Amino acid sequence: MSNAIEINELHWLLAVTQNIDVGIVVLDLNYRVTVWNTFMENRSGVVPYVAIDKTFFELFPEVNRQWLSKKIDNVVTLGTPAFTIWEQRPYLVRFKNYQPITGHEEFMYQNTTLFPLRSTTGAISHVCLVIYDVTDVAANRNQLLAANDKLQQLSGAIKN
Repeated sequence: MSNAIEINELHWLLAVTQNIDVGIVVLDLNYRVTVWNTFMENRSGVVPYVAIDKTFFELFPEVNRQWLSKKIDNVVTLGTPAFTIWEQRPYLVRFKNYQPITGHEEFMYQNTTLFPLRSTTGAISHVCLVIYDVTDVAANRNQLLAANDKLQQLSGAIKN
C-alpha cells in the first residue's frame, strides 16, 4: 500500500511541475536539459523531446555562456542557491511578453533561481533553474518611475 501512495505522490509532483506557472529546467552538470516543463515549452516554442539532452546554450545561444555557467558552477561548488533579479538583468532568456491586454512590454521580465539537486548519495548531480515572469511588477515599477519623472518636471516648471 505504501508504494501506491508514493507513486500517487510522485504523479502529483510531476503534474505540479508541468502545470505551475513558472519555468522549470533541470540541468545536469554539463548543462544538458533533463527536465523541461510546460511553461518553458509554451514560452520558447521548444517541445520537451527536442530540449531534453541538449545543452541550455544550444537551445538559447544568445545567453551569455560564461556568465551563466559560472553561476551554475558556483551553485554546484557551494551547494547553495543563486538568484537573478530583473532590475540587474531584465531576463535570462528573451521570451515574448504574454500579457496581451495589459502588456505593453516587448519582452518578459524575469527573476530566476538556481538551486542544487542532490542524488540519493547526497552528491549534487543536477541544478534546477526556475524562471519567474515578473513582467507585471517591472511594468508597474517602470510606469511609477515615469510618473515620478513627469511630476518632477511639472514641479520644476511650477517653481520657475
